[in-house]
Amino acid sequence: MTEAPQKENGEARRVVLRVQDLAKHFPVRDGLFGRVSGHVYAVDGVSFSIHEGETLGVVGESGCGKSTLGKTVLRLLEPTAGQIVLRGEDITRTPERHLRAQRREMQMIFQDPYASLNPRMRCGDIVGEPLAIHGLASGQEKDDQVTSLFERVGLRVDQKKRYPHQLSGGQRQRLGIARALALKPSLIIADEPVSALDVSVQAQVINLLKDLQRDYNLAYLFVSHNLAVVEHISHRIAVMYLGKVVELADKRALFASPLHPYTEALLSAVPVADPRVKKERIILRGDVPSPMNPPSGCAFHTRCPHVKDICRVETPPLREVTAGHFAACHLREPAASN
Repeated sequence: MTEAPQKENGEARRVVLRVQDLAKHFPVRDGLFGRVSGHVYAVDGVSFSIHEGETLGVVGESGCGKSTLGKTVLRLLEPTAGQIVLRGEDITRTPERHLRAQRREMQMIFQDPYASLNPRMRCGDIVGEPLAIHGLASGQEKDDQVTSLFERVGLRVDQKKRYPHQLSGGQRQRLGIARALALKPSLIIADEPVSALDVSVQAQVINLLKDLQRDYNLAYLFVSHNLAVVEHISHRIAVMYLGKVVELADKRALFASPLHPYTEALLSAVPVADPRVKKERIILRGDVPSPMNPPSGCAFHTRCPHVKDICRVETPPLREVTAGHFAACHLREPAASN
C-alpha cells in the first residue's frame, strides 16, 4: 500500500511515522509445561503512515486491536513482525537500552487519567519526571518548564503541589497531556483519551489537543470507538476489524461514501440528532470471530451481508479503490492505474 505525500500550503509534510505489515501475536500456553497451543492475532499486518500536523484516527469494535496497535508502535509491546519507522529511523528491533532517545519523540496519553498517574507523586513532579529522567532540566529550570506546561494545558500553577486524587477527571487528563508534552515529542498516541470523561469535558480536551497540534505541529495516532469524536479531530481514519485495517481514507470521504461493508455498518449505528431524519440501521448477524481462530479469506465474511464465494477463501488486500481511499474488500474494484 502506498500513500500520496501530504501537502500543506503547497509544501510536502514530512512523514513522522511509517508502519509496514505490523503484527502482534500473543502466544496461548496450556498444560503443565506451558506449551504454545495457539496465538491471539491481535494485530495482523497493519500498514499506514502519519505526517506532521496530521491525526490518524483508528476506530473499530472492542477487541479489534486498536489499543494493542498503539502500544506496539510505541514498543511498549514487542512486535511479532513488521516495521516501525520513526522520522526515517527504523526502531522495530532497536534494543531496549538504546530506545530511550527515540522515546523522546513519541509519547502516549492513556485512557484512564487516574490509573496512569502515580498517586504518591505531586502533580508537578509527575510532569517534571520525564525532564529529569532524560536529563533535560533540573532545579529552577525544570520548575519553570513545568509551570509553563501547566498553564499551556489549562491547569493552575498552585495545582502543582496537589496529588492526582485532588483533581477532577478532566484535570487529570490535562495533567497526562502536560506530561506527554514535556519532552516535546513529534508523535503522540492517544488511547481513548476522552472515553472516561463527561461529554462537556470531552469537548474541552479534544479542542485542547487540536490547539496543541496546531501550535507544535504534532502528529497524533488517535484511538477511539466514538465515531463522532474521531470525525471531529481526525484528518484520516483507519477502520480496524479483527486485527486488520479494512478501510483507510480521508474522514470526509469515509463518512460520505464508505467502501467496506463493516464501515457502512459502523456508520449506520451513529445516532442522528434530528428526529425527522430517518436512518436505516445495518444489523450485523453473529458475533465477532475469535482472534485465536480468525476465519479464512476475508475475516468479515461470516457477518457480511454481501458475502461471495471468493470472500470465504481469499484474503482481500488493502488497495486503493479511489484516490486516497483504501479498502480491503473483494466487492470493490481498485482504481485504474495511469
